[in-house]
Amino acid sequence: MIKFIAAAIWICAATLGAVFYSFQAAGERGVGETPKPMLGGLDYVKTDIISVPLIRNAKIDGYFLTKLVYTVEPAEIKKMSIPAEALMTDQVYSYLYSNPQIDFTKKETIDLDAFRKAIRDTVNARVGADLVHEVLIDQVNFLTKDEIRDNAMRRRKDPATPTESAPAESAQAEPAKAAAEH
Repeated sequence: MIKFIAAAIWICAATLGAVFYSFQAAGERGVGETPKPMLGGLDYVKTDIISVPLIRNAKIDGYFLTKLVYTVEPAEIKKMSIPAEALMTDQVYSYLYSNPQIDFTKKETIDLDAFRKAIRDTVNARVGADLVHEVLIDQVNFLTKDEIRDNAMRRRKDPATPTESAPAESAQAEPAKAAAEH
């Protein structure tokens, strides 16, 4: 009986300590303060791969491929009448075509921080609200026209290997043919 009472007192003390600590931690942050962008309260939305052909001197030089993740206010994104992914894709195209000085063959000319900031700022300006808080890059690639052509040529030279089921099916069909002939 004494062990039961001691355990009950211990549980009450631990619970009161946890409640006291949580109120103090909440007071340090401030009541009603909005959470920081990387700490919660935002939705993370991934785009599909965005492929932008880069044209120079009336010829396609290559393709800029990117996959983005962006943080948005859940209440603001519900108000939108067009899909946010379409807006993000349009802004990536607009940014790359309005900055022809970017040369993807030279890594020195690529400023990913400026790219992220420009996408975020132009989307927010276009929507007229702080919709996008952060643009994160999940993937970024640049393939030249020659690299794409080489990959296509390799695929044509390597014939498709027959599946293992094809010989097994023909072996099963032979006894059926022989039985049909008799």
